[in-house]
Amino acid sequence: MPTPTPISPLRILLVDDEPNVRRTLGISLEADGHEVLAVGNAADAAAEAGRRSFDLVFLDLRLGTSSGIDLLPRLLADSPWTQVVVITGHGTIELAVKAMKLGASDFITKPFTPDQVRMVIERVAALRAIERQVAGLQQTLADSEPQAMLDSTSPAMLRAIELARQVAASDSTVLLRGESGTGKGVLAQAIHFWSGRSARPFTTVSCPSLSATLLESELFGHVKGSFTGATRDQVGRIAIADGGTLFLDEIGELPLDIQPKVLRFIQERRYERVGDTVTRRADVRLICATNANLEEAIAAKRFREDLYYRVNVIQLDVPSLRERPDDIVPLAEQMLAFYRGNRGIVGYTDEAIQTMRRYAWPGNVRELKNVVERAVILCRADRVGVDLLPAALAPRVGSAEVALGDRVPFEKIEEAHIRRVLAHSKSLEDAAEALDIDVATLWRKRRKYAI
Repeated sequence: MPTPTPISPLRILLVDDEPNVRRTLGISLEADGHEVLAVGNAADAAAEAGRRSFDLVFLDLRLGTSSGIDLLPRLLADSPWTQVVVITGHGTIELAVKAMKLGASDFITKPFTPDQVRMVIERVAALRAIERQVAGLQQTLADSEPQAMLDSTSPAMLRAIELARQVAASDSTVLLRGESGTGKGVLAQAIHFWSGRSARPFTTVSCPSLSATLLESELFGHVKGSFTGATRDQVGRIAIADGGTLFLDEIGELPLDIQPKVLRFIQERRYERVGDTVTRRADVRLICATNANLEEAIAAKRFREDLYYRVNVIQLDVPSLRERPDDIVPLAEQMLAFYRGNRGIVGYTDEAIQTMRRYAWPGNVRELKNVVERAVILCRADRVGVDLLPAALAPRVGSAEVALGDRVPFEKIEEAHIRRVLAHSKSLEDAAEALDIDVATLWRKRRKYAI
């Protein structure tokens, strides 16, 4: 007989008013390795579903004086991805069909056998595995960065990767420190996929990209009417990441009024949605990243010291690209292979390679990626030449650099100035100070100009 495919343990809520059903079905499910919570009425079921998310709910349609039909929309509103399997007695098939029209994924009739339950669970487990795989692929495509940046000959980068592999097996909070564009997000994904949570979601929240209100909603979720524009209930990234990993990018830009709520979640794994009083729980591994000097932010009262010690359990320092110069050409070649597809581009000219080696790469690996992608789009030959590299890397002979007073758009002068300052700065904080802007503004301008 072939060995059955192992099923990832599911978090199951069992809702049935018959104690014998709860006991026997619960024992059977736990024996198969699943985490089971059994309740006997609709009120307890709604309360538990409001506090945490479940992969699967077995829902009896007759709950004493209550109906599982009335409970079903509430369960799906709290966790839209939850699979609900209704349990029905003989003569209530019509109700089961109605339940499926309301969002239930399957039904089984009483009396049922362990094999029938196991078949249902296998289908649900397979569906959840596909959903997580799709979510992971969508996250990877959204990041749109080849994994090549984890290939390195640099001792500093190799140390960071080795430490990342070691800490992946734990649930400890990790803080990735390094300049913008060094690959902290890719390393965070690698830690997740090397961990025991790899079958669960990996989701990212970029702290500088939203206002304080929207960022809080993005993290924790909100209820309808909690603020202007909240037209419906919304689950947050924490609920989506339940069982998996949440990556907080640029945590140094987290607004002060949200920091206590994040601290509480790290300590207790409990939170409330915006505008709601129900306390919820989530099992989430936290990975944070920053290009800011958090110690200076603490001294300036922009970042809580207690939160700093909570997120900085394990610190990984990701080196800048200029600190790993021997990686520049191998990375550029791997990115060229990633972007060229079936086009006949075989490599770079010697002049282009020397130009890339000499450049300071203030935008690090992200800037290199953008340069290679742009060159591939513009290339009409079999090799990428220096003429396809941006002027910041290789100023054109006979063309003057953008300067004050030139009849060019102001944005061109701003971009050129930011590039020059970054190229001669030790860090983003140093560059922001020279430009007399804050780090968050510099971060947005770098995104605008693809620096």
